[in-house]
Amino acid sequence: MVTELSFGAMNISEVGEGSQTLKRALDLGINYIDTARVYPNSEYIIGQVMKERREQRNSTYVASKTLNRTRDGALRDIERSLKHLSFDRIDLYQLAAVRREDWDQIIDEGGALQGLQEARENGIIDCIGISSHSVNVLKEAQASGEFDTLLLMHSPFNRETESVISLAQERDIGVVVMKAMGGSGMLGTLRSSEQKTALNPRALLRYALSNPFVSVVLSGMRFPWEVEENVELALSYEPMTAAEKGYLNQEADSLFSQPTPQRL
Repeated sequence: MVTELSFGAMNISEVGEGSQTLKRALDLGINYIDTARVYPNSEYIIGQVMKERREQRNSTYVASKTLNRTRDGALRDIERSLKHLSFDRIDLYQLAAVRREDWDQIIDEGGALQGLQEARENGIIDCIGISSHSVNVLKEAQASGEFDTLLLMHSPFNRETESVISLAQERDIGVVVMKAMGGSGMLGTLRSSEQKTALNPRALLRYALSNPFVSVVLSGMRFPWEVEENVELALSYEPMTAAEKGYLNQEADSLFSQPTPQRL
């Protein structure tokens, strides 16, 4: 069973600092790590840490991703991931950032999905996932029956995925939330706003954790103190009431109905 709060490894590009942050996460019980081929040094750092923590490898779930859209490209990326991670198999491999215009290519003969299916048949990955910012793509992925997990946005700023999340549980598809804080630049926008708001990082993380249909909430953590703060919240939070969620939703709508700042 994976931890509800999990480690987004996009920001651990510095070997020493990144290793210490990841080790702190493992020490505090986090056992799901999300990385990607395109995250600089991330797979390598994870691999080096897991070499030191061999006793934790079987209880630690590692997911990576490819941006390739073809069978051959996806298989090449899986082989590179295995090499950088120093693993003989990867728990979950995902098709990353799939747009509507990519969908037909990835599912057709010779597409990236075929590559992941072959990798699973060969025992070098266990599960297949997809990430997308498009609700239409996520719905197509659900309907296809080909994916074990969906990696999607869910926050007061991104509520369009709520129907996808609830249906995923019915279909036994895992839901992994990314960008619980709203995505790149969102917190900067909040800080620069003159409007007082309850949309702070702790509230946004609690919002995502409070959804009973969500399997995993990723948090990109660069420093050990960020791990400690997030773990403390995950261990102690009370699930948000409908009224609390509604208030944050109204705050998000109000904030971005103003002429400035613009929604990023």
